[in-house]
Amino acid sequence: MVKKHFLIPFLFIVLTFQDLTAQQDAQYTQYMYNTLSVNPAYAGSRGQLTFAGLYRSQWVGLDGAPETFTVNLHSPIRNSRLGYGISIVNDNIGDGVVQETYLDAVLSYTLEFAGENKLSFGLKAGGNMLSLDFNGLRNFDQEIVQQDNIDNQFNPNFGLGVYFHNNRFYAGLSAPNVLQTEYFDNGDSDSVNFLAAERINFYFITGYVFDLNSDLKFKPALLTKAVGGAPIQVDVSATFLFAEKFSFGAAYRLDAAVSALAGFQVTDQIMLGLAYDRETTELGGTQFNDGSFEVFLRLELLKAFQKTVSPRFF
Repeated sequence: MVKKHFLIPFLFIVLTFQDLTAQQDAQYTQYMYNTLSVNPAYAGSRGQLTFAGLYRSQWVGLDGAPETFTVNLHSPIRNSRLGYGISIVNDNIGDGVVQETYLDAVLSYTLEFAGENKLSFGLKAGGNMLSLDFNGLRNFDQEIVQQDNIDNQFNPNFGLGVYFHNNRFYAGLSAPNVLQTEYFDNGDSDSVNFLAAERINFYFITGYVFDLNSDLKFKPALLTKAVGGAPIQVDVSATFLFAEKFSFGAAYRLDAAVSALAGFQVTDQIMLGLAYDRETTELGGTQFNDGSFEVFLRLELLKAFQKTVSPRFF
């Protein structure tokens, strides 16, 4: 997989360089509802069997722009401190030219102390499958050096995380993919070599829920993502929850985008969410002006374990 935030024409140009080492994980605006994808310690923290699905379309209207599909399923284990889950993330760039799928099993262990406070440690193990169609690349740029296609190349990986939460506050630190994987170096000194390396992405997330009145809650939240060879990404959001049903707010990604978020708790078990990003970069203002969309669905499938241990806000 190549760097997620490049448009297809830039993708082809970048692949001809000697080194490409600033690999980043998939980007989410609604990370606060998709936490298992970035922190394995979140598994089981909602106190019931929970399904979360997210679809992101980056730079809508641009041919071959990135798409991300995410599916998570997690639950506590009855009468134990353990939680478990699975996480699937699929990235698609160039209408199938570049496909990468992450599949991981997740396990967490939770300590309880001082009332409602919980500290969880998480581990995930699995890997990713990469497919790259060089014939598809050459349809866009004939100067791409001919290579054998990569078909479902599997690379193992694992991730770590720690997550603290109570009924109002949460904070987590994680590295979802610890092992570095290098792609595309053909080792032939007589031709152009290029290299894509997946590096460790570190995440810090936090948020706090304030009761403004009996019907209205307010939650400021922060995500910080750091990876070697790329600028630090900082996402700041402010979201309101009205009558335990309607959520709405805005977010700002430092030097990158502004976002609007909305959600609806259809029933106690079903939540729908939508987000829209507008690029604030100079390039985004001229090329990506249709923005990016996310659609989110969460299902609480079983409530036999205990009541939800944290507000619906996280």
